[in-house]
Amino acid sequence: MLHTLKGQQLTIQVESKGAELKSMKDNDNDREYMWSSDAKYWGKTSPILFPFVGASKNGAYSYGGKTYEMSRHGFARDMEFELTEQTENTLVFALEDCETTRENYPFLFRLEIEYQIEGKSLWVRWRVFNKDTKEMYFSIGGHPAFACPPSKGIDLDVSSKARKRTDCYIKFDGAEEIKISGIDMASGLATGESVTYKTEEGLLPISENLFDKDALVIENSQCHKVSLCDEHKKPYITVTFDAPLFGVWSVPDSQAAYVCIEPWYGRCDSTDFVGELQEKDWINSLVPGEAFEKEYEIKIEE
Repeated sequence: MLHTLKGQQLTIQVESKGAELKSMKDNDNDREYMWSSDAKYWGKTSPILFPFVGASKNGAYSYGGKTYEMSRHGFARDMEFELTEQTENTLVFALEDCETTRENYPFLFRLEIEYQIEGKSLWVRWRVFNKDTKEMYFSIGGHPAFACPPSKGIDLDVSSKARKRTDCYIKFDGAEEIKISGIDMASGLATGESVTYKTEEGLLPISENLFDKDALVIENSQCHKVSLCDEHKKPYITVTFDAPLFGVWSVPDSQAAYVCIEPWYGRCDSTDFVGELQEKDWINSLVPGEAFEKEYEIKIEE
């Protein structure tokens, strides 16, 4: 089911399957800022990554002496959430553990996803609750895909806007350079290698080959504010977060008119990883009865 929330300046739509943000429009000009989820390139718009971010080595992980299968980015994005609260500016969705989840993830949990409109900002909040009697281990992340180039809307001067993704820029606020962790395309695992991109006042052009080696994975709190900019280097959408790492991704085909900015609390396994769940890089833990609460902001700049 698709749920609509209309604020004074923004209107959003969220699909109950995966609690996935599908649309974010500026009420003044009807401009759409989310990717259209064209399956030719990528059929998602903003999946929730839980209880894992990225790929597990060999598609599985070990915990308590047992091996469990786990698909890339976990199962939450493919499950039906319940709308538990709706106010004039807020939607809250919830997912509880069930027999299906416990087959591959042996923990009792509750996951809440909240969307709150404030002016031209959308706040996305995650709350994870450990309902179990044992310590719980998990990762969580966002995967919002933004139109790139920006949508035309109803009053856009086409001559003043980028018409191709490669005319646009990524702005890493305050970062003169960005160190990118290497990802193996075939397995989706971290290689331990890295490459550093120099920026011009934080700006990195979106070249034809920028995503040829998968996502740009930026670790160790190098930046906490990332924007997409038009051909004039003017930001039109900004994502602000406190996550210690994040991804920037699109498919290599430059005709795919989107770029994802992804705050993460967790990451794929490394190619040489041999430990158990609790030993994964960037893993989070909750003792019984404890809650994990984080948020990020999506802001329209135009």
